[in-house]
Amino acid sequence: MTNSRILVIGAGLAGSEASWFLASRGVSVVLAEVKTLKLNPAQKNPDFAELVCTNSLKSLDPDSAHGLLKTEMRAMGSIVLAVADETAVPAGDALAVDRALFSKAMTDRLRTHPLIKVIDVEASDPLEMMRELECSHCIIATGPLTTSPLESWMVNNLGAEDIYFYDAIAPVVDADTLDYSKLYYKDRHKQPDERADYLNAPMNKEQYDAFITELAKAEKVPPKDFEDWKFFESCLPIDLMAERGIETARYSCMKPIGLELPDGSEPWAVVQLRKENLQGAAFNLVGFQTRLTYKEQVRVFRMIPGLEDASFIHLGSCHRNSFLNSKRLLNSSMTSLKFPEISFAGQITGVEGYTESAAMGLYVASQLMRRLQNLPELSWPKELAIGALVNYVMTIEKPTPSNINFGLLPTIELTKEQRKSGPRKKVRKSFAAKRAREVFEVFKTQL
Repeated sequence: MTNSRILVIGAGLAGSEASWFLASRGVSVVLAEVKTLKLNPAQKNPDFAELVCTNSLKSLDPDSAHGLLKTEMRAMGSIVLAVADETAVPAGDALAVDRALFSKAMTDRLRTHPLIKVIDVEASDPLEMMRELECSHCIIATGPLTTSPLESWMVNNLGAEDIYFYDAIAPVVDADTLDYSKLYYKDRHKQPDERADYLNAPMNKEQYDAFITELAKAEKVPPKDFEDWKFFESCLPIDLMAERGIETARYSCMKPIGLELPDGSEPWAVVQLRKENLQGAAFNLVGFQTRLTYKEQVRVFRMIPGLEDASFIHLGSCHRNSFLNSKRLLNSSMTSLKFPEISFAGQITGVEGYTESAAMGLYVASQLMRRLQNLPELSWPKELAIGALVNYVMTIEKPTPSNINFGLLPTIELTKEQRKSGPRKKVRKSFAAKRAREVFEVFKTQL
């Protein structure tokens, strides 16, 4: 197809997708990854495409924003979704995976592809690396924790303001140490006779109030002198929710709606636990990202009914996430305005989430593929999930990472009859999903 050789820096979700997309179409790829040499503070193992924060790739519902994104990714031959399907664990209508199996399978696929050469190295100067490796183009997909040498190169050479925020990781508990007499299985809004994947810890008002009080006053890991915590609003630490008000968590990750107890009554609040692996030997606390010190995590989280004697396989933590001001530094194909041979993919472009990051890897690789074939850049309609993400990062006034949601898609104007057909928000989403599928049916012929 082409004699070009492409350097991809970073074997996370975006880098893995970009490498696989190009190699599957006959392009030689050099995939550079530093994990085998040293791990960053958020990483646990040297395998590729590690899922750090949670094992969920969000909803499979075709009418959801994440469902639309997955449809587009599958049409582009997503390796992330293919491997996720193979390593999936039960998670209701969400796609969740056994993290260890997922990363191992991704690593094996990439390392054994005949057109992908993996090199274990810490990148510092992509232009120099391209020259040394005889590559015509480079995709930087180093994620939110880019190593210092490469980040310094970007700041010094792109003139980028160092915009950043902080993310947090939820703890994981040993399934054998839970008191199941205080817990029950139920998925939100599923009927009682339907098989449930989530384990629930119910709280009454007294338990909830005491829990939130302790969360708010518990000792946190303080930021360093040079750090300024800027959290992504859709991934707030549970302790920060507690600080914002007694009811905040109850209207977020601890909401009881749709999680009635076996006797039909509704608890005051609920902590949901999701299987961490296929064997069900561990559960992660859904939405319980935290800044608490390890000692305080154990103390406070054991206040949750059923977790009084819980053993924590790993505890939560906070870590720095960096991203570019894409609107100012890149064009719509995510290529550097200053260095046209360099593109950026994944979370570093200003998207948030596993599937969003992977989707941007596919998007950037597909645009680069067209460039190698001397074809013009393909403009993605804003009505599509990927198109909406690209439009968002290229137009947002103040750069703020976002995951895919219907708020990024063009507004649907409802007729008087449509407004009467149900709750306005739900109806609008339904029509937006229908429009996206129709637009994609026509658009995908160009891919």
